[in-house]
Amino acid sequence: MTSRPSASLKGRVRAPGDKSMSHRAMILGALATGTTRIEGLLEGEDILATARAVQTFGAKVERTGEGAWRVEGQGGFSTPADVIDCGNAGTGVRLLMGAAAGQPVQATFDGDASLRKRPMKRVTDPLSIMGARFAWQVAEDRLPATLKGGGLSAIHHVQTVASAQIKSAILLAALTAEGETCVVEPEKSRDHTERMLRDFGVEVSVVPEGEGWRIRLKGGQTLKATVVAVPGDPSSAAFPLAAGLIVPGSEVTVEGVMLNALRTGLFDTWIEMGADLTIANRRQSGGEDIGDVTARHSRLKGVVVPEARAASMIDEYPILAATAAFAEGQTVMRGVGEMRVKESDRIRLMVDGLRACGVAVEEEAEGFTVMGGPVRGGATVATAHDHRIAMSHLVLGLAAEQPVSVLDPEMIATSFPGFVELMQGLGAEVGA
Repeated sequence: MTSRPSASLKGRVRAPGDKSMSHRAMILGALATGTTRIEGLLEGEDILATARAVQTFGAKVERTGEGAWRVEGQGGFSTPADVIDCGNAGTGVRLLMGAAAGQPVQATFDGDASLRKRPMKRVTDPLSIMGARFAWQVAEDRLPATLKGGGLSAIHHVQTVASAQIKSAILLAALTAEGETCVVEPEKSRDHTERMLRDFGVEVSVVPEGEGWRIRLKGGQTLKATVVAVPGDPSSAAFPLAAGLIVPGSEVTVEGVMLNALRTGLFDTWIEMGADLTIANRRQSGGEDIGDVTARHSRLKGVVVPEARAASMIDEYPILAATAAFAEGQTVMRGVGEMRVKESDRIRLMVDGLRACGVAVEEEAEGFTVMGGPVRGGATVATAHDHRIAMSHLVLGLAAEQPVSVLDPEMIATSFPGFVELMQGLGAEVGA
């Protein structure tokens, strides 16, 4: 797939449903008793994999319209007859492991070649302390792995890295554990699980502590079916908004974007860089603040991104790096070593891709620095089947001097089905 230098982009679009909330809505709906209705669900490949997984665990799942789904939960999971294939969904498999750990089931989890390379012990270690048993079939810390759940005890867990996946897996396991589980986060991570658990009738205590918080959940609680309205994903909205910032003469609005303060680090950073980024029509949906975000072409300047902001924008560093290539001066991104264990080594791939497009980049173990200036483009970029790497370079190509092509673009559908059509609707020159 190739993107080409484009004329000004104009228009209003809606972002696909938030990926993090879509995973959680499907899993919590499956654990609940009764029928949960979900509106605005992201229908990307990762979420569809989670939908198939909860079906394998015994839930009844039905699509009733565009973004509209019904999940009939049985009050827990039953032992699956087949392997739980999570495809490329890292969030999906880690949260499902947490949910299944608290159930008296045995299940084998697997995924595609990319997911098999991603570390799992960050989640399975605390679940093992709670009493879950894991057997690694090929290599320790890598899928496939077999879980035997049930009979858990509460734990006191202090996070060493701000990770919503680890926290969420523990909290889902804690639902059936004996005693009160406590998770302490020195730095805040996404709080969608805590918010959504309350919507399902679960009591969760969240108390500020230093720069983070202390979360408590008593075992023995049950989930009651509800209605979940999923707002637009800020991680996906970032791509058309970035294009609006870097393509001369552009004005792009993305409607209904989630504005949870733990998800808007990229917007804060862009504004510090001088971006003409405005938010209108603020409102609430699904227990989250949302709004319509408009990006206009801007003269950006490089900044040092605060390391403490990483947890609120870890998935957005690739598109930040792409916009930083057009900024005046250096944009320094440190404390983001977590990028190396995402769907790919995102630091390495962004460094290689930007350099291939004529951008000066300095790589470090836990970060990288982008030197802005004219962007030549004219490269074919390896993506390692990573959707965010592909979309970031396609956006970059819209404002580069020469076209930019990416390999393996089909993986974009994992998080942003309809990305190409949406961008073309704004006037972007992108396609096969």
